Amino acid sequence: MKALLLIDIQNDFVPGGALAVPEGDAIIPLVNALQPQFELVVATQDWHPGGHKSFASAHAGQAVFSTIELHGQPQVLWPDHCVQDTAGTELHPALDTRRIEAIFRKGMNPEIDSYSGFYDNGHLKSTGLAHYLRGKGVTQVYIAGLAADYCVYFTAKDALAEGFETVVLADATRAISEEGSAQATADIIRRGGQVLTSVEALAALQKA
Repeated sequence: MKALLLIDIQNDFVPGGALAVPEGDAIIPLVNALQPQFELVVATQDWHPGGHKSFASAHAGQAVFSTIELHGQPQVLWPDHCVQDTAGTELHPALDTRRIEAIFRKGMNPEIDSYSGFYDNGHLKSTGLAHYLRGKGVTQVYIAGLAADYCVYFTAKDALAEGFETVVLADATRAISEEGSAQATADIIRRGGQVLTSVEALAALQKA
């Protein structure tokens, strides 16, 4: 069984949001068109409490986008974003949510960030996504969303580590930086995943 994972397609990650990914909203028509091709569609949401330690505002004297060490992990200090119960956390209004069977929220522990849909950055706590997918009989995951070099990348790494066949849909993602995206793509392939266009991925599915 194959599942489509929609990563953090939220208001704060599109142009005009608090942590906008360039052209982040451009993926939405493609994501909507892809959903009927999959037996299961699942989404994630960044869902931070106010004062989250990944926010630059929580660290006096630290600049936005600087990097510190947090619980033994490198941590980029982001602008305040996806704060619980604000409009920025909401899934983008143009995203078709009718086929989304479950939403997994992440980043709720104020002490540690959670890029991946599966675990926090220190792998201290699971979101339950892997268990949920296995319970549905999923063996293959296809990943779309934001951003390609952070939350999509970390979700893909954890999906591979959990034993799922993993495909990142390159044209259904956008990155914060081209350099970061290239590094993420290379690492996903090195770990045994695939990075394909949606046309390539659907063609492969039809042959299977």
